[in-house]
Amino acid sequence: MHPHLYAFGAILCWASLPAATGNALDGLSIPELLFFSFVPAALYLVAQEAVLRRSFRIPVPSLRVSLLGIAGIFGYHWVYYLALAHAPIVEGAILATTWSFWIVVISSVLHFRGVRLSTIGLAALGMYGAYLVISGGRGLSFDAAYGVGYAYALSCGLIWSGFSVALSRLRPGEDYMPAFTVYAACISTGMFAVHVLGAGDYILPSSSSLLAAVYLGLVPLGLSFTLWNRAIVRGNMAVIGYLSYLTPPLAVLLVAVVRQVPVSVYALAGLACILVAAVLGRRQMSA
Repeated sequence: MHPHLYAFGAILCWASLPAATGNALDGLSIPELLFFSFVPAALYLVAQEAVLRRSFRIPVPSLRVSLLGIAGIFGYHWVYYLALAHAPIVEGAILATTWSFWIVVISSVLHFRGVRLSTIGLAALGMYGAYLVISGGRGLSFDAAYGVGYAYALSCGLIWSGFSVALSRLRPGEDYMPAFTVYAACISTGMFAVHVLGAGDYILPSSSSLLAAVYLGLVPLGLSFTLWNRAIVRGNMAVIGYLSYLTPPLAVLLVAVVRQVPVSVYALAGLACILVAAVLGRRQMSA
């Protein structure tokens, strides 16, 4: 298969994350969703490593890299689930994609060893996009009921961009995603156990919510990384990088179709600003 098809497959997997998360949150609490998504993801990635390496031993990173992985993989998805539980799903999903321009901004500051005027402009454009999404055309006001959710969603962008830049600078020689996911599954299991003990008589959630959570684990958290790794090993990174910008609009489209949620003009305009900031920043870095 062509490497760019692997990349597009991974992009489709990630694009389904908001819609699947919304379906899962219809019947699951945050601890339940973390448990029922991360445990299948860990089992999938460990099984994949066993097939590829013919051993159930997975590469284990150093303590510093392990803590970074926990913050990036577990922390991001925990905050992401909280964001979509406390904010409108379309707006929350778009705000979470601010990682796309924050990666460029952070990388630019580190690469040029300082803040350039163009970098400030990119950050301003990206944040203006976030403002359009949050305000919905109401000027400087926004619906305070969703304030916490918006804050969580914006935090997602900072968490994922920080994790991505830090991991790339550490240049680990192994693929530690299985280990990071196992860590996340263990933490999720602990949170789930506390949740069950606190609930008393635990009632198993609906099958539809469970299926959505397992899908999250096997596809956006599992299969996507398999496809992405194959793409970046064999494909043109410049092309793959630009293909990745299809993820946010495809995610919004899937949410609109699957969840039957209307998408406002302001949300689309904000998404466009965020993507333009990311694309311009990428071109600046490669120039």
